[in-house]
Amino acid sequence: MKTLQINQAKGLKGEIRMPGDKSITHRAIMLGALARGETVVNNFLPSADCLATVDCFRKLGIEIRVTRNANVVSIMGKGLPGLAQPKGILDVGNSGTTIRLLSGILAGQKFEVKISGDESIEKRPMGRVAKPLRLMGASIEGKIRNNEVFAPLKIIGGDLCPIRYELPVPSAQVKSAVLLAGLFANGETTVAEKFPSRDHTERMLEHFGAAFRITHNELRVTGCSEFDAAEVDVPGDISSAAFFMVSALITPNSELTLLNVGLNPTRTGIIDVLHRMGASIEVPREIMLSEEPRADITVRSSELRSIELSGEIIPRIIDEIPIIAVAATQAEGVTEIRGAKELRIKESDRIKTTAAELRKLGAEIEELEDGLRIPGPQKLKGALLQSYGDHRIAMSMAIAGLIAEGTTTIENTDCIETSFPGFEKILKGLLP
Repeated sequence: MKTLQINQAKGLKGEIRMPGDKSITHRAIMLGALARGETVVNNFLPSADCLATVDCFRKLGIEIRVTRNANVVSIMGKGLPGLAQPKGILDVGNSGTTIRLLSGILAGQKFEVKISGDESIEKRPMGRVAKPLRLMGASIEGKIRNNEVFAPLKIIGGDLCPIRYELPVPSAQVKSAVLLAGLFANGETTVAEKFPSRDHTERMLEHFGAAFRITHNELRVTGCSEFDAAEVDVPGDISSAAFFMVSALITPNSELTLLNVGLNPTRTGIIDVLHRMGASIEVPREIMLSEEPRADITVRSSELRSIELSGEIIPRIIDEIPIIAVAATQAEGVTEIRGAKELRIKESDRIKTTAAELRKLGAEIEELEDGLRIPGPQKLKGALLQSYGDHRIAMSMAIAGLIAEGTTTIENTDCIETSFPGFEKILKGLLP
């Protein structure tokens, strides 16, 4: 079990090339496997989660070559009917994105398959994905607890019918699962969302030339329409960049430039929030590659002020709330985050675990049913912390350790590899 030790920092300086976006990498592998011909993915993220997606598609009969040093992947897609029944269970590891999106694809296959993951995955509810896929005609069985469905899942798909599905809560994973299943349905499948969630699947469908269109708040995909392979250039992951943005903002005498950061508007909520808190963040003109905008970002130490967060902004910052909570401990006033109950069913209960670990550092923080209330600024003191096997909790606490007096030790940090290989090396390379 790995541990990570962080000492109080006097300043952070340098440039960081951000690793590839995890969400986009997953989708590039999936669409590449369903396209006809060879898809090349540049700046592939070789994290445990993305490698789990690669492994699943290899078991489904797709040839995938990974060049680790150059972070380039080649996928020999066989078209929509090209997947084969795997010999054993598909193991997604710790990846919630893999199990939910892949369930949509498996719903369209005319064979039975079992899919599961680690202990954390088996605690994450799958009912909200299973419901629309069942409406389309797939058979999905899993463990039932408290009227909820959990992995391992048994999926028997094929002969799907198109549906119109209105998302009850914003969820890019559920939306994506239905759209991917819609690729195999005979007709037009529609997903309606009241509030926009991250739209990487929609952009990827357009990039590959799938039969897809958007009308107002409705997303429409026409099934049984083949599409060809494409080259995908993956931008740096803004969710990973968020940790270094906050590290520069709260550590005195700091200036960091983050290179090639994805600036998809459904993901830039973290920049909007930090700007509202008074952050010095410069974002020059962006460029567009593979339907995804990106740019270099420069961040400098700043005096932050408190903020109230709720409503439409929450789906755009759902992954960044633990690191926003760290920033809030150094902001003048009381920061309140509401409407984020979704955090309780992530890799850990992120409302509970964020509050618990910040308290160990001496922070005053109130846990709410659907969020957090955090006064500031507060002095932090180094402590022994737990990651709960959650990569975002581990990295958030590492950043908090940069401003905590003394030494902060975080236990069980192997989980960081699921999204950000090399995080510790990059972080410590910025220290004087």
